[in-house]
Amino acid sequence: MRREVDLTPYGISVGRVHRNPSPAQLYEDAIIREKAAITSSGALMNSSGKKTGRSPKDKRIVDDPASNENIWWGPVNVKMPLPSFMHNRRRAIDYLNTRDLLYVIDAFAGWDKENRIKVRIVCARAYHALFMSNMLVRPTPEELLNFGKPDYVIFNAGQFPADPASPSVTSETSVALSFERGEFIILGTQYAGEMKKGVFTIMNYLMPLRNQLSMHCSANEGEKGDVSLFFGLSGTGKTTLSTEPNRRLIGDDEHYWTPKGIVNIEGGCYAKCINLSAASEPEIYDAIRFGTVLENAVYDDRSRLVDFYDASLTENTRASYPIEYIRNIKKPCVGNHPKNIILLTCDAFGVLPPVSSLTPEQAMYHFISGYTAKVAGTEVGVTEPEATFSACFGAAFLVWHPAKYAQLLAENMKKYGSKAWLVNTGWCGGSYGVGKRLSIKHTRAIIDGIHSGELAETPCQQDPIFGLNVPVHCTGVPDDVLQPSNIWADKAEYEKTALKLAGLFRKNFAKFADVAPDSIRDAGPVRFAE
Repeated sequence: MRREVDLTPYGISVGRVHRNPSPAQLYEDAIIREKAAITSSGALMNSSGKKTGRSPKDKRIVDDPASNENIWWGPVNVKMPLPSFMHNRRRAIDYLNTRDLLYVIDAFAGWDKENRIKVRIVCARAYHALFMSNMLVRPTPEELLNFGKPDYVIFNAGQFPADPASPSVTSETSVALSFERGEFIILGTQYAGEMKKGVFTIMNYLMPLRNQLSMHCSANEGEKGDVSLFFGLSGTGKTTLSTEPNRRLIGDDEHYWTPKGIVNIEGGCYAKCINLSAASEPEIYDAIRFGTVLENAVYDDRSRLVDFYDASLTENTRASYPIEYIRNIKKPCVGNHPKNIILLTCDAFGVLPPVSSLTPEQAMYHFISGYTAKVAGTEVGVTEPEATFSACFGAAFLVWHPAKYAQLLAENMKKYGSKAWLVNTGWCGGSYGVGKRLSIKHTRAIIDGIHSGELAETPCQQDPIFGLNVPVHCTGVPDDVLQPSNIWADKAEYEKTALKLAGLFRKNFAKFADVAPDSIRDAGPVRFAE
């Protein structure tokens, strides 16, 4: 099999280039060259260095006349002049040329041949190569032989700093994307997730151009082919709730919705591992084995046992593994049009119902809002629950205005008859520090009730503050738990807290008032604190 690749068109002339090497070879190189380790379960343990998460404030997109009218410019998408991008590119190429060995991963973003794109990763770290080999859709031998010219190339020179003196570069970290050149440059950060989310950002631009919806969501399929989508920010349970033994996993994080149905963008999963246990998340726990990249976790030097409860390096410990490591998957990773769309939120204020049936207008309101909450202790300075709103449950990766994605979702829901739900996986009986986290057993029972059709047939009671339709019964969940006010000891404090959160929803949605019709604006809370 021909695996050679010519990098000279990019200005790279390194003598040794390994194209799509085996996991075993990448293990050997990572251990010898990067001081990586093998855990007791067989996973490759490695460190991303100083940066243990994405650097969203350092993301830039080239301002080009061919695309600039389509882009939602602002704090998410910051303009970069082409000369600055080319300066970054020269720094990246110069650094890669100093290496004695480079890795190239050629693979696809998207499981359907009609819409997938060809992506090339050029990097200097074995662990980065294995990570992206896991995360992209791996080509067959024939597809690799006939791969041809990639649509997009990621040059990962994360070990080398950016130049803060360059216009629009504000630190030694820079992640920059040019849609016109089909190139993505990484400098000053070795966090592997930058590559994964770079690909997602690309797809978030390309798919709406084709009138198709790209989505930050997980997806699974029941025995009868019924598909569910799970939208949610980090910590809401998107990966956990979509990975279950009685439904086939389509994907855990990134998809697009075509006229034929749902398509997974990725070939693997990137699961958060803090507090991971075999009892609570057996499928994910068992996937951490040979071929898996375990990033920034803590382990015992002698036994090589991983301590998933140790957050001394970061709360953002992650595992990257091929989707085939999950026992029950749908392969190819495509599915029918979704029957249920589940919007997940972790409400640390403890006032949102565990489950609500959404009207189409409410679905658009909560999709655009993208609410969850941070809790005290997870970030410096956070001493009480703090509301976080991320449009479309993934604002950091959007390229078009959120209204574009919301419009596509509304059109698809109407066309294919999808039903929407808001599921709270956060607190009940009080805010964080007073109440307790909703039982995952109860949340799984709610998801089961959605999938079985039970909750669609159950009478609802309207929440007097949020206007949500709350089912009065769900098998496996005490009725009182379904109505938040019932289990707060201090009813006056409940109302005060609920009105406060409702006011935060209203304040956040004001920035979309110019693009949202009255029917969607009116689908939010009905009472609120000013």
